[in-house]
Amino acid sequence: MGLSKSEIFTAHQNRLATLAKALAHPARIAIIQQLIEMNACICGDLVEEIGLAQPTISQHLKELKNAGLIKGNVEGTSMCYCINEKVWTEAKELLTNFLNLDINLKDNCC
Repeated sequence: MGLSKSEIFTAHQNRLATLAKALAHPARIAIIQQLIEMNACICGDLVEEIGLAQPTISQHLKELKNAGLIKGNVEGTSMCYCINEKVWTEAKELLTNFLNLDINLKDNCC
């Protein structure tokens, strides 16, 4: 979404779009699933678990962190990541509410 147009949308719409964009890659979904499955902070295991190169994993982690879905901290020489529970709850609520919108198509649609 262009920066010059985001102001015409509500904060709610912009936030939902940011979260959806962060989730819109299978590697990021796999990372989120791995973090949830481990139920703990993960430091270096993601490269081995996901099967992508370290720079690629780092880029996906950056996108997830920028959206607030994960949080990270430095432990020694590595970064450790875990799910940001507050933002995860927000994302679930926003996505659920959006996907639960009722549609009433008229017979003459498409």
